[in-house]
Amino acid sequence: MIRVAILGSTGSIGRSALEVVRRHPDRFDVVALVANRSADTLIAQVAEFRPATAVLCDETVEVPTDPAGATAWHGGIEAMLAVAADPDLDVVVNSLVGAAGLRPTLAALEAGHRLALANKESLVAGGPLVLAAAQRGGGEIIPIDSEHSAILQCLQGAGETEIHRVTLTASGGPFRGRPAAELALVKAEAALRHPTWDMGAKITIDSATLANKALEVIEAHFLYGLEYEQIDAVVHPQSVIHSFVEFVDGSVLAQLGFPTMELPILYALNYPDRVDDAALRTYDPVRSSPLTFEEIDHEAFPMFSLGVEAGRRSGCAPAVYNAGNEIAVQAFLEDRIRFPDIPEVVQRTMDTIGAHAPRDLDDVIAVDSAARIVAAEEAARCGEAMGTTS
Repeated sequence: MIRVAILGSTGSIGRSALEVVRRHPDRFDVVALVANRSADTLIAQVAEFRPATAVLCDETVEVPTDPAGATAWHGGIEAMLAVAADPDLDVVVNSLVGAAGLRPTLAALEAGHRLALANKESLVAGGPLVLAAAQRGGGEIIPIDSEHSAILQCLQGAGETEIHRVTLTASGGPFRGRPAAELALVKAEAALRHPTWDMGAKITIDSATLANKALEVIEAHFLYGLEYEQIDAVVHPQSVIHSFVEFVDGSVLAQLGFPTMELPILYALNYPDRVDDAALRTYDPVRSSPLTFEEIDHEAFPMFSLGVEAGRRSGCAPAVYNAGNEIAVQAFLEDRIRFPDIPEVVQRTMDTIGAHAPRDLDDVIAVDSAARIVAAEEAARCGEAMGTTS
């Protein structure tokens, strides 16, 4: 049995991970579930999977008790970190949203675990720290992102010197093909209607702005040791091909499959072996045709170029980009800024905060905090301007 802890079990990735476990009870044993504050959902999950430990990170939420004593309930961030470092685990699934996922990522890797990573922000905000933690502790990172899982699968048996470049695919989000001038009028409700994937609100907005694709470019740089010149992205509305890998001899491999996060989750949980799963054997080349590709519209979606530029600047620049984006996305969801204000807030935040190399976790946290203060101020300015023009 592979012993699994799921951080962020009540979110979309966490629920998908539990669906995979539900189909393979003879292979996976859920020993810990962690959620931020969705107590009712976590209680239901605990009742079904009976983990040894359950954690609610938000200390303002009352921690339940288990009358039967089968599950030990805890509250707070330190309890979550204890789960991530638990020596009795085999795999830690990190599906937390935002920079809050960095600390448990480091804890899991330093404990020598396999980290099934869906939290993009861990590598974006603290890439060098994450790689150093994996080297110190002997842990390994297996990505859950469909794009990076695709790259990993295509690279099996290949050497680092054989890779020429990788190409990530993007669905294009709900506003694909819309000119920049029209995007000033869109609201969060429209941005949350993703045409392909069912995701949480923050990730869905990141898909609408293409910020998520920039985060994935930065991730690819750290995961596969690639230079930014070796990483490209194209819009692929059908979301059937998840990434391409081009080798030095001109050969190109791609990983295909109908859009579901359960496939990369299953691959990460059981890596490097594959598991028979009839529910995921659904690919039909006729039904999926035609497959089309488009260039990214950098004018309409400047968040992609901004994120790649942050990656090229290196140091703490990716952490600043990520923090500014989190603040801007929340402001947009609350109708305090317009859709085009998101890159404005992020750009001004990046221009204000420096990009020195992070010395340690405290340094990253300090930069993240400073960037959030600047981004909040810039969002307020955009909100004031929006009020004067409405």
